[in-house]
Amino acid sequence: MEAFLASFLFVVLAEMGDKTQLLAMAFATRYPAYKVLIAVFIATLVNHALAVAVGHFLTVIIPLEIISLVASISFIVFGLWTIRGDRLGGEADRKSRFGPIVTVAIAFFLAEMGDKTQLATISLAVEYQDMACVLMGTTLGMVVADAIGIGVGVVMQKHIPEKVIKWIAAAVFAAFGFIGTYQVLSLQVGFFYTLVILLALALCTALAAYMIVKRKQPSHD
Repeated sequence: MEAFLASFLFVVLAEMGDKTQLLAMAFATRYPAYKVLIAVFIATLVNHALAVAVGHFLTVIIPLEIISLVASISFIVFGLWTIRGDRLGGEADRKSRFGPIVTVAIAFFLAEMGDKTQLATISLAVEYQDMACVLMGTTLGMVVADAIGIGVGVVMQKHIPEKVIKWIAAAVFAAFGFIGTYQVLSLQVGFFYTLVILLALALCTALAAYMIVKRKQPSHD
């Protein structure tokens, strides 16, 4: 019980204001809250199970830098996807039967790789030597903290126009993508080359966003 309570309280506090909680908030403006929460639970359970069982060996098999870079770029893609989805109708509704849960789960899984809550889970498992209780505590802590973020996202959706919400969500995704990319590349290639790559990435992102918006505008021919 001590391992469970310590793990639960630690993760709830650590997750407040963390990027995954903000992601939960952003996703809640796109998808039904219960689907986002289910995805958070699945992603956290799998991710923290890996952290408890083989977290140390995972970074040996797959370098953490590669995982973090893929996660960062995926957030930029999610931002563009959010803009593209502004006016999707029946097709989006049909796909959302399964799409939202899988989409959010993948995003959360990637976001948690190397995050402080994943590293804390490894440390807690080592300290308490009780993998089951640590896993249950950290998973429940993530769900509770992110449920708060989802609640905020739902409230935002009710009081702010949908189009504004979509752009805010897209900006959140893109911001995490650029920040994460900078953190990874600055350690690998240095500040100058990182700046050049980021500028090129920003230009490509802006161009893609412009093309998406232009394509969505009705024709006046």
